[in-house]
Amino acid sequence: MTAAVRAAVGLGANLGDARAAVCAAAAALARLAGVQRCELSPLYRSAPVDAAGPDFVNAVALLETTLPAPELLARLHAIEDAHGRERPYRNAPRRLDLDLLLYGDAVIDVPGLQVPHPRMHARAFVLVPLLDVWPDAVVPGCGAARGLLTAVTDQAIEPLPA
Repeated sequence: MTAAVRAAVGLGANLGDARAAVCAAAAALARLAGVQRCELSPLYRSAPVDAAGPDFVNAVALLETTLPAPELLARLHAIEDAHGRERPYRNAPRRLDLDLLLYGDAVIDVPGLQVPHPRMHARAFVLVPLLDVWPDAVVPGCGAARGLLTAVTDQAIEPLPA
């Protein structure tokens, strides 16, 4: 039996009913075979970074999973596809975006999969909800997630009412 790994998944959407899409995706993550635990952070609103379009609804799900990282990523893409995700160009507005942020303390760099997520250390919309569910998270190669917040204080992020 494979040991469970703590993994963090970023959830975001800025088209359609973004809040409902993020909540539905979290529920789909919790139902995945191989996921023993799924804890969702509070929801946040943030402006797009390096993109145009409406504000995003963002969250982070903390998983305990026995799924290998490539298989977990494939499941994330299947959930996105089920929500009508299109990828017309990089950073396009989206109905749902799921990113594998952390997979234990693994560093993975293979075609189609980079862990830790290569831009997570520079995104308030990732770090703030990540710390809600994993207060002592460490981003391999960058350090403690809490310490990375000082570099993103210029990025507006606000909690959404429950």
